[in-house]
Amino acid sequence: MSTTTTETKELAPVSAESLAALLISKERPPRPSAWSTSMTFGWRAILKIKHVPEQLFDVTAFPIMMVLMYTYLFGGALAGSPKEYIQFLLPGILVMSVVMITMYTGVSVNTDIEKGVFDRFRSLPIWRPSTMVGYLLGDALRYTIASVVMLTVGIILGYRPGGGIGGVLAGIALLVLFSFAFSWIWTMFGLMLRTEKSVMGVSMMVIFPLTFLSNVFVDPKTMPGWLQAFVNNSPITHLASAVRGLMGGDWPTAEVAWSLGWAGLFVLVFGPITMRLYNRK
Repeated sequence: MSTTTTETKELAPVSAESLAALLISKERPPRPSAWSTSMTFGWRAILKIKHVPEQLFDVTAFPIMMVLMYTYLFGGALAGSPKEYIQFLLPGILVMSVVMITMYTGVSVNTDIEKGVFDRFRSLPIWRPSTMVGYLLGDALRYTIASVVMLTVGIILGYRPGGGIGGVLAGIALLVLFSFAFSWIWTMFGLMLRTEKSVMGVSMMVIFPLTFLSNVFVDPKTMPGWLQAFVNNSPITHLASAVRGLMGGDWPTAEVAWSLGWAGLFVLVFGPITMRLYNRK
């Protein structure tokens, strides 16, 4: 016969004081600043590009396709030759392409919500808007890449910026700043809508009229009066005129001021709405 011997070990009694000493550290680490958490989430967005490089397709192949297609499709009909037309077109198509890319911010937000990642973020003792700001900071790198790609292709096709390097850098900086502010609209949609497809559909419905009903492709003077009223007051028209002027060496103060004003308005209006939706999601 085999006997089973059970040994029972007595545990030492645990007092509330000893348990508290284990669970609560005497010196807590300092709470991270808003800047550090925003940069951390921005780095997270960049790492996602590293692990899924296909995300760069919309900032490399898509801009090249847009420049080539519109230059050779409309250049001869509107300006007599593609080389002449690209002097007017390139700053406008640069604005159009980068602004259209901003909609993918909302798609990324919606995807993370569906995966449950945001539940983890909300439990962290960090500055609440840093998750949203991190998305936008990561996307700012994508806007810069798209701008560099399009300018390179444009210079190969014959575009010559009259403003030199300074004008080009100023134009890109204004475009990236405006796109950062404009992206708050798509973060709102990403939090508000249920699926990725619905975010894409609504974003397309908003962004296509804004970009095509502007002075990106042609001077609005040839348009009907009622359409000119809309086009001349569109934020995309002001931005395209500002970038075109900066790269051309004109330094249009009024158009730059309008672009910065629109950017500030987008942040002031859609930033609080986005954070309200985020806190209630």
